[in-house]
Amino acid sequence: GTIKGPRKLFMTHLDTVPLCSGAKPIQKKNRIESKNDTALGGDNRTGVACLSTMIIYLLKNNIPHFPITILYTVREEDGGWGARCVDPKTLGNPSMGFNVDGDSPQNITIGAVGADRWEVELFGKAAHAGDSPEKGASSSIAVSIALREIYKKKWFGKILKNGKRGTSNVGIIAGRDGLSAGNATNVITDYVKVIGESRSHNPNFIRSITNAYRDEFTKASRLVKDNRGRSLRLSFKALREYHPFLLKKNSYVVKKALAVAKSFGWKTKLIITDGGLDANWTVSHGIPTITFGAGQKNVHTVKEHVLIKQYLYACHYAVALATNNSK
Repeated sequence: GTIKGPRKLFMTHLDTVPLCSGAKPIQKKNRIESKNDTALGGDNRTGVACLSTMIIYLLKNNIPHFPITILYTVREEDGGWGARCVDPKTLGNPSMGFNVDGDSPQNITIGAVGADRWEVELFGKAAHAGDSPEKGASSSIAVSIALREIYKKKWFGKILKNGKRGTSNVGIIAGRDGLSAGNATNVITDYVKVIGESRSHNPNFIRSITNAYRDEFTKASRLVKDNRGRSLRLSFKALREYHPFLLKKNSYVVKKALAVAKSFGWKTKLIITDGGLDANWTVSHGIPTITFGAGQKNVHTVKEHVLIKQYLYACHYAVALATNNSK
């Protein structure tokens, strides 16, 4: 910083989803898209470009500003691991944070969902499926039984129970080393690994959703047995991928973000998202953090593109936030 004042954190994530591999950005009129049949990676290359532009502009023009920390995080897309592991002391103990990630800078995110990532391993018993199938214990059948009950009891997809809301998904069903669950039609499947997630804005309900999966997989593992009455062995692990948060509308960082947006004449919306952000972890670390977008559209799809006008708005907004020196 060039003048004394509260330290500000500006952050954005470096990684993109695998669908962006091989992307070749091209400009078409008022947007940027991928020339190839891939996602663009605007999530989150726009954020990286936005903050890089801000830094260059501040340095070139020697604009007075309070102390600033710039943080480029890794692995946001698979659990916010960069933001999870950061130490606020290393960042200089910022008093507030501004995260660049999303569509329009005129949408300010002040809250986000929390999530568990869970995985279950089912260890059955292989046997010849034609000669002696009764000697086997199928992990595939156990998974099918468990997921049928999950779906039947409405613990899958959008979940509404006793006034509480959440979502869940089964993302991966695989065998050892990420290969198929089972490797031949004439062998009873002895091993299956299932990976999924549970989300909610209520931390206790996240746990309830995860426990529902744990209970049904446990029941199914005991139900499927071989001809000697031996059931499957089960391993179930769950990790809180990120915690939910909601900033108060009258908090300092929210009022600061709204005041700068108002100076631009924007009609700003305060957003609570059902997706996870790096801000989930910085808020957990004690740094109140808002998130604004930089023109991303249709992220995580081959139709992803960036609206240039919104991206440029984000660059101006970042500079204005950095140079707003009111305490």
